[in-house]
Amino acid sequence: MPATFFPEDRPVRRARVIGIGRIAIVAVMVALAGPPVLAGAADEERPATSLCPAPSGPLRDERFVPIGGIEQWVAVKGGSCANPVILFLHGGPGNTLSPYADSIYGAWEKDFTLVQWDQRGAGRTYGRNAPPADPTLTVERMAEDGIALAGYLARRLGKKRIILMGGSWGSILGIHMSRSRPDLFHAYVGVAQIVGYRDNQSASYSKTMAMARAAGDRPTIAALEALGPPPWVNPRNSGVLRRATRAYEARTAIPAPKSWWVRAPAYDTPQMRAEYLEGEDHSYLQFVGLKGDGMFSRVDLPGLGAAFEIPVFIIQGSEDLVATPEVARRYFDSIAAPQKEFVLVPHAGHDPNVPLVEAQYRIMSERVRPLATRAER
Repeated sequence: MPATFFPEDRPVRRARVIGIGRIAIVAVMVALAGPPVLAGAADEERPATSLCPAPSGPLRDERFVPIGGIEQWVAVKGGSCANPVILFLHGGPGNTLSPYADSIYGAWEKDFTLVQWDQRGAGRTYGRNAPPADPTLTVERMAEDGIALAGYLARRLGKKRIILMGGSWGSILGIHMSRSRPDLFHAYVGVAQIVGYRDNQSASYSKTMAMARAAGDRPTIAALEALGPPPWVNPRNSGVLRRATRAYEARTAIPAPKSWWVRAPAYDTPQMRAEYLEGEDHSYLQFVGLKGDGMFSRVDLPGLGAAFEIPVFIIQGSEDLVATPEVARRYFDSIAAPQKEFVLVPHAGHDPNVPLVEAQYRIMSERVRPLATRAER
């Protein structure tokens, strides 16, 4: 599978072949680059120029947008500028969705304006700002980038608010963004919702180990026993666990169509493929950290508080062994929101497939679109 919407996929699989020398080089580049640039949209004080050629006409706008002191890749597509806007937060943090979005979500363009964003450290944004120009990633910094982008989109598309959808790694950013600036969003939709490092890693490890033992799968049992329970300091351990979770998810989850993972022609160049892969390596190392001290180690969404000012919808695959539905459900039950709904999707794992995307569309069309339409009147 070339890529997915969610984290722990290609970066994790590729991480097992990353040499220590390359890890050390990346670490040195991060150390030498100096302090991060403060986030914020560069056009914030400029007059808003509409991206829409006509109020109800179709639009297709793909460009680098100044965000947080660097240029970041943003693709906006839709059948009508009158439709609600969805900002997708891809997983990874290096798994950009933009090369595959037309195949997976293209049918949604008749009802929504869809925004794909290559986050800091990923895809075309990484290619434009590769280390040491922009080495460091933090959850807070990338959430600020997302907030700046949301404001840009609202201004340039003539909307009061937009819809926010985050998958796995993107669901971490989505919670931070929706709590920090609820005034920018009609609703938050989380898919394969991550909750916290300790809860998610522990549940993933123990549930996968239990399944391996029930199946008498000695190689997987041995591999997981060699790791020991998390937390870990070895950056490769998460990759070992992810290979096991993928194997067991594949036994019960419906596979995604192969056509989903064919790159759109505009993204299928040697340069863009290289940017994608290098961004994955860069992002993965900062996600797990060289000693288990990466961005993920500090994720604790319950610690941000339980009160939300906007509707919250959580969509989970029943077979997800990375963001297990039990952990997501406990988090969902703990939060307070004007409207909330938890959707468990049978035959779906952590990676997107047809049942999972269909469930997303149902929530968007039946629950979120009416909210957005009323609020924009």
